Amino acid sequence: MNTREADPDQLEGRIAAWRARVFGASDPDGAALEDLEASLSGQFDALRQTGLDADEAFLIALKRVGERHAPTREFLGEVARRVLNREEADPPGAPAGDLAGTRRRETLLVFGLAALAAVAIRLPELFGFPLAEGGGVYVRNLSLFVFPCLAGYFGWKRRLEAPSAIRVGLAFVAAAVLVNAFPFAPEGATESLAALHLPIALWMAVGVAYAGGRWNSTSHRLKFVRFSGELFIHCVLIGLGGVVLIGLTMMTFGAIGVDAEWLVEEWVLPSGALGAIVVSAWLADTKANVAGNMAGNMAPMLTRIFTPLFAAVLITFLVTMAWAGTGIRMEREVLIGFDLLLVVVVGLVLYAVAARAPAAPPGAFDGLQLVLVISALAADALALGAIGARISEFGFTANRTAALGVNLILFANLAGSAWLTLQFLRRRGSGAALERWQTAFLPVYAGW
Repeated sequence: MNTREADPDQLEGRIAAWRARVFGASDPDGAALEDLEASLSGQFDALRQTGLDADEAFLIALKRVGERHAPTREFLGEVARRVLNREEADPPGAPAGDLAGTRRRETLLVFGLAALAAVAIRLPELFGFPLAEGGGVYVRNLSLFVFPCLAGYFGWKRRLEAPSAIRVGLAFVAAAVLVNAFPFAPEGATESLAALHLPIALWMAVGVAYAGGRWNSTSHRLKFVRFSGELFIHCVLIGLGGVVLIGLTMMTFGAIGVDAEWLVEEWVLPSGALGAIVVSAWLADTKANVAGNMAGNMAPMLTRIFTPLFAAVLITFLVTMAWAGTGIRMEREVLIGFDLLLVVVVGLVLYAVAARAPAAPPGAFDGLQLVLVISALAADALALGAIGARISEFGFTANRTAALGVNLILFANLAGSAWLTLQFLRRRGSGAALERWQTAFLPVYAGW
């Protein structure tokens, strides 16, 4: 189907904005303008057919045309700021709210599929295979817990036609029957071969969905290869962040005498890993490739992923502490771990401020940041109370003085951040004030 015929207002509105910005009131050579327009619309059509939304397709089309046309490169910067930083809700010529609604639906779908993959790994327990004891069953079926979710996402996004969708679905059904009905010898060589080779075969089924059923196309296969590499990088980065989150969580809960190891081993690691693969695939497919700048886009994405996770950890910590009625143990190692958690929170806020578009209005993510900062502020207040009690009982030492000072600085930083974020959300302040507050503390930390 020709995309230009299917949504002419979307494309024509964008080209009109490009023409007005690049050529203005001048009268360019007709043949040159026609050639540029044809190239721009052709690139747009081809990119839309790969499953990109109109915003992202037009951005990449501008980038390719801009390689041989300098004024288009300048216009590309304006469009990139809008698309990547979401300074506008909709692109020129698009029906109001259409793209925002599509993004919301896609986000909900992705996180729903991530939750489905996270829960799927517990399914063998319904058939009498506990996670701690049913190793062979889980290893054989590992790819079946998550790959169907990836195929479902790409099938939805690429508008996979029914015949191709049926073939992909049958591949997963046949694989599930094979690895669960075959009489494998426990921990035998055949079971190991199946566990090693099945993910490779099923990854090709995901590739068919990724290509929108056009698997015979060399270009689509190459795109899938590139996507696979970028997915691996995203998984590694998110995994490293997850390791930090898990480590700080266990240290924080250990500070109040709560053993969180069973929760990490039974739920967080297996379920979180599979959910992270789905989210990583979404990011690799729709975000990092938009302007060919994965490094520039990855850090803001990680900030948005881990902000709600750290907020959830801190809220759970505060609730658990109140429910158990315990205080924070003030051993040196515990204090170091606790302060590291607060420093990570400050770092998340600082980077989110640095990555924000100057003119961007407050949004839901700013509300999440406020929840994170208030939770960290409450946790820091508890830590200061425990440090004060320790000093009152045993007097000052070098370690207690250092801990008191850094927690006071963190408390002041978090308190100011909470107030300025609240003012920004109420539209009584600006993002610039929060920027100034955060950067003003950098020499304070260095000085201390």
